[in-house]
Amino acid sequence: MVSICLEYVNDRADKIYIYCSYEEGMISSDFFYRINNKVIERHKLNDVLNSAEKDVFVYDVSVKRQRGVIKIINNDIEKSFHLCKRYGREIPTEMKIIYDVKSNKLTANYNYELVHTNHPVKTADDISMEWFEQIQAEKSF
Repeated sequence: MVSICLEYVNDRADKIYIYCSYEEGMISSDFFYRINNKVIERHKLNDVLNSAEKDVFVYDVSVKRQRGVIKIINNDIEKSFHLCKRYGREIPTEMKIIYDVKSNKLTANYNYELVHTNHPVKTADDISMEWFEQIQAEKSF
């Protein structure tokens, strides 16, 4: 998951954030970045480039490319599910993965309770967006 997200951003990120959800047989995922001390959604990567950078480099944030990354992440979530099942381990319903590119450090928070399935309105996308907004609001880098 980290590898494909790093490839998507051409190895030009400070941190990568990956959200994974597996509830009631439904898989969902999302990813976003911290670049130049700004937390940015995957489709807005070019917004963090200054004018000099834009003259020599532009991120490919095409829908096709985004879908490709999501497909790979979702396949990895499914593989994780099968591994947990195979070895009799509890299956996480949610994973929040943070990869610090500069220090090569990965942290992951796992949840085993239903997060959005029992909520009357929220979807996995809503939960992912809340996490994005929480990270964006944090002042520490």
